[in-house]
Amino acid sequence: MLNVLFSAIAMVAVLQDDGSTAADSQPVLRLDAVESAEHNVDNDIVLRSASQYAGFHRTLGNIREREITSGAVLDQSMDEISVYLARERLVRAWLAYSSLIAEQHPQFLDDVRDVADYYGRDAAVAALANDPAYAGAFRYADQASESVLQAIDEDSGQIRDLGEQYRQSAYALQNERWANAISRDRQNRLAALRAADDISAPLASDMFTTSFISETDIGAASSLFATPSPRPSLAPSTPNLTLEADVPYEPDRVRVGRILSIAALRAIGEDSRYTEESIQSLLADPLAQRCISWARVNLAQCVAAAHFEYEDSFCIAQHALIEVSDCLEAAQDRQD
Repeated sequence: MLNVLFSAIAMVAVLQDDGSTAADSQPVLRLDAVESAEHNVDNDIVLRSASQYAGFHRTLGNIREREITSGAVLDQSMDEISVYLARERLVRAWLAYSSLIAEQHPQFLDDVRDVADYYGRDAAVAALANDPAYAGAFRYADQASESVLQAIDEDSGQIRDLGEQYRQSAYALQNERWANAISRDRQNRLAALRAADDISAPLASDMFTTSFISETDIGAASSLFATPSPRPSLAPSTPNLTLEADVPYEPDRVRVGRILSIAALRAIGEDSRYTEESIQSLLADPLAQRCISWARVNLAQCVAAAHFEYEDSFCIAQHALIEVSDCLEAAQDRQD
């Protein structure tokens, strides 16, 4: 399969404007080239987006531990999640963080650099940018893919579990007087959801003091903010609604390839406009973004239709968490 990639890269190399296929000097892993987190994150689009994904899971960790004692608490949780769902933030952040997990496999990166040395960096960049699925043809790509898939499944499962927690809470809150009050803030709630587009999503830049390439593996973002112990459920008698998270499925080749391609481009690319533009293009998944957009629409419709305060807990659970979990899967159409 790697020979197919070699041929494809060679064909791209022939099409270069200057006709050159000479290999650039092999890049060196940037383990300590950047001293400060501020500089590292602000000047690296992948690290900045990844820190946003870590910030998302830090926010979810805070929400998981937050006791629901009023409608204001539900409003706060809804608003904090909505900031990440706005625009293309969460999809880009998810892809960027996943690519950093792929960077934990030096054998995969070395193989990418060997190909770039042989056929020329520009040719390799063009091949990876034009067809992300090519990244899966490198040796050791399977190992990198496995780590990425494990982290994606773990993070997606944690989002879904929090959604189930909030869905169970929706039942339990029906026993609370304040939660049975008629919701009279629907217009304000909808305005807050629309305003999320103009609010900056918090970053977890403290997690990125150097390049992610290190001897210590970086796993699922949700594991960075794991809670010591689960908070007691508001409804002990409510049946466990958690869905199975380990259903066999076929990962989408292009989606996973896009993640591997970002890692590959960072391994061979220098600070060039073409490499940056390629990474920018790869930090997009139209199907995942469309899925997130529909989740936002469904959330707004749910909020608009809610009559009682406790129903907001269900809206958060179903549309801001469970549906988002489905969107951030390694497959385009996962069948549970």
